[in-house]
Amino acid sequence: MTGTGDRILGLGLLVLAVAYGWASQQWPEPFGGAEGVGPETFPTILSVVLVAGSLYLMIKPDPDAQWPVGKSALELVISLVVLVVYTLLLEPLGFVISTTLAVGTLSWRMGGTPLKAFMTGLVSAVVVFVLFNYGLDLSLPGGLLEVN
Repeated sequence: MTGTGDRILGLGLLVLAVAYGWASQQWPEPFGGAEGVGPETFPTILSVVLVAGSLYLMIKPDPDAQWPVGKSALELVISLVVLVVYTLLLEPLGFVISTTLAVGTLSWRMGGTPLKAFMTGLVSAVVVFVLFNYGLDLSLPGGLLEVN
């Protein structure tokens, strides 16, 4: 296949990165004026990293890359399903619960024991939630854990 798959993937990721970066810039300016760090900051950083990675795949593809088959392909499909379900559950369940489930499931599928995988997910979710909500003052959805 001599790099064609990497180039196709790189092109798809480039389109996704540009669309994601553009969408992240569409947030309305908050009341009281613009801030140095706002809701578009993190998505913009992610889109820049994704653009760089996709360009690298297109310019310097792996010459002997093979498409995954069998168990590897199934694990990739499971990972994709977990990420889609994560986006659907983020608002109703909240960041901490949905991130714990997503990171825990992905860690478990990568070979961790279920207890360690879901503890990793919980610790990661709580650390990121505290960092974003209290350190950066960027609110993440509380969902079921929301205190009214």
